[in-house]
Amino acid sequence: MILPIDPANKLSFKRCIKDGDLVIVYERHDTMKAVKVSEDGVLQNRFGAFKHSEWIGKPFGSKVLSNKGSFVYLLAPTAELWTLVLSHRTQILYIADISFVVMYLEIVPGCLVLESGTGSGSLTTSLARAVVPTGHVYTFDFHEQRAASAREDFEKTGLSNLVTVGVRDIQGKGFPDEFCGRADSVFLDLPQPWLAIPSAGKMLKPDGILCSFSPCIEQVQRSSEALKSHFTDIRTFEVLLRTYEVRQKILESCPVNEEDSSKRPPRKRRQGSAEGSNGNECSSSPTVVIRPSCEARGHTGYLTFARLKCFV
Repeated sequence: MILPIDPANKLSFKRCIKDGDLVIVYERHDTMKAVKVSEDGVLQNRFGAFKHSEWIGKPFGSKVLSNKGSFVYLLAPTAELWTLVLSHRTQILYIADISFVVMYLEIVPGCLVLESGTGSGSLTTSLARAVVPTGHVYTFDFHEQRAASAREDFEKTGLSNLVTVGVRDIQGKGFPDEFCGRADSVFLDLPQPWLAIPSAGKMLKPDGILCSFSPCIEQVQRSSEALKSHFTDIRTFEVLLRTYEVRQKILESCPVNEEDSSKRPPRKRRQGSAEGSNGNECSSSPTVVIRPSCEARGHTGYLTFARLKCFV
């Protein structure tokens, strides 16, 4: 479960792996897999065979060995890790955009959140974690099979008591009237979000916040026009994340005679050459090297936020 809750209604990750648990098998930072533990199950990968029976009883974060002596780590299925391993039924939001959305929508425990465009459920998972334990997320998708798959995922991750998935064309029909004036926040991920904005405004509580995710700036322009009449504090952001690689490397350093070095111009020392060493031995030491990642994720989309006006 992504949100293990103990009988006292508190989150708790200090527990051991049990039969039926969902585990994130970590091979390296870009290779992970979600696995449901079963007593007689076996995970086969390039490192060998890992018996599930040897995982049961171990705490999350444990290092386990295969029949070949290689290892993987067994991690707790957090919302962040689930975003990295879930099935992509549609283009998903990633951690940089998700964290920005949760913060700017001011989502806290107990909130009621409406979402249109469930997709793969990446954002929905983080929304559910933000509203736990007494809040709820109602998410809608027009595609029935996609909604059914998302519902199965929420069952698998233990979020079904926090998330309700509905099949509805929000662009054409709007949100259900039962949520009128009850929503703390609304999130739209639609091709034509401006069509759903009037309905979203009716669902929000006074001073409630709406966010629309759009990949194209033309969508942002039309949405902003639709927001002007009933919303204020309209702002658009583009979140660009730059990651860095941290590696440990062995660097060789050789002592230099200052008198000799001042008499001759600097030059590259040939590999294997002892010239300039003056009998001094070179030493090798591990050093941490940091550099920007070669694979940087660029533009994902624009996030437009607006706050519902309070008319008195």
